[in-house]
Amino acid sequence: MRWSKRLFDIIASFIGLILLSLPLLVVALLIKMSDGGPVLFKQQRIGYRGRPFTMLKFRTMRVGADSMGPLVTVGEDPRITRIGRWLRKAKIDELPQLVNVLRGEMSLVGPRPEVPKYVAMYSAEQRQVLNLVPGITDPASLKYRNESELLASAVDPLDLYVNVIMPDKIRINIQYAQTATLLSDIRFIIKTVIAAVFPNVSDACRRANNLRE
Repeated sequence: MRWSKRLFDIIASFIGLILLSLPLLVVALLIKMSDGGPVLFKQQRIGYRGRPFTMLKFRTMRVGADSMGPLVTVGEDPRITRIGRWLRKAKIDELPQLVNVLRGEMSLVGPRPEVPKYVAMYSAEQRQVLNLVPGITDPASLKYRNESELLASAVDPLDLYVNVIMPDKIRINIQYAQTATLLSDIRFIIKTVIAAVFPNVSDACRRANNLRE
């Protein structure tokens, strides 16, 4: 599956960048016009086999926000710009990562790459997730789509993330990788698009699935 997955990533990300070029340009202009800051947010993440790389996102926070607070975003974080809230809600801020996919640093489907600080906390067992190519979306991302709201309700958001959410995400992704196929990846891409375009419908389906479980 490895080579077929890579070929699919190259073709899909290339076509995606072409088809979305005009909307991406519009978003870039809106971000630039909002406060004059940089359009892209670049952050070091840990990728395949522990190799660091620069992940791209549309900037959704005020300039220098990463040095003004925690690495996790909690609820109505005041560092988020007005346009940034909309971009985050629709997951549009993640689209520049199609460039990371084209470069081979990421895949369309794979565990979300973490910052070095949190990867350093991984146990030996959890480090197995580094044997997977990180991705734009994955099963854990769909489960924790409303992660910032969940963190906002916690007494200690950082403790909840490091000791509960992050380990669960790793478990989900390692488990998924054991049976993943190109077809299952495509299904998760479709689910991600539906969740971004129709968030209310997606949330209702997720709650129904939780009730059945």
